[in-house]
Amino acid sequence: MVDSEVLVFVGNMTLIDKDVFRLWLEGKAVTEASRLTSGKFVNVKLQYIISDIEDNYRNFMAIEKYLRNPLSLSHQVMFQIPHKTQEFLIQEYYSLNSSVAREILGKKLSSRHRKDLDEVSEKTDVTLKSCRRQYDNFKRVFKAVEDMQGSMVKNITDNFLLSKELAK
Repeated sequence: MVDSEVLVFVGNMTLIDKDVFRLWLEGKAVTEASRLTSGKFVNVKLQYIISDIEDNYRNFMAIEKYLRNPLSLSHQVMFQIPHKTQEFLIQEYYSLNSSVAREILGKKLSSRHRKDLDEVSEKTDVTLKSCRRQYDNFKRVFKAVEDMQGSMVKNITDNFLLSKELAK
């Protein structure tokens, strides 16, 4: 008979691995993210790392609906996330790759252009998933603030909780 040791952690605070979150935003597959993060762990079987990455990715997909409307993130009760971590998630989710931004800016934000993002992905060497997220964020922010009165930067910072630097 083989003895197995199982460690269980129960809590209500959602722990966010920032490196894994960035890999998820970049559109990395679980296996690739596991390979990239495996160096952080000593004597941990790859299957456990893959399982952890899968758990993180499931959490990120569930949190994503709140990231699309950042004001709702602080009011939801599903995930207990510290304020500083919420700020990190929002800033990273809305962050832009400069080469992707150059390709998207100046073009009409239409569904036809969204279909052409595979060309942007190839040209910029950024995953299609990441290009789509950035495009959808551009479109979401623009639609939300286009008819608002006042400073566009202030409207973006107020409604999407982005830093002034990112809102510009």
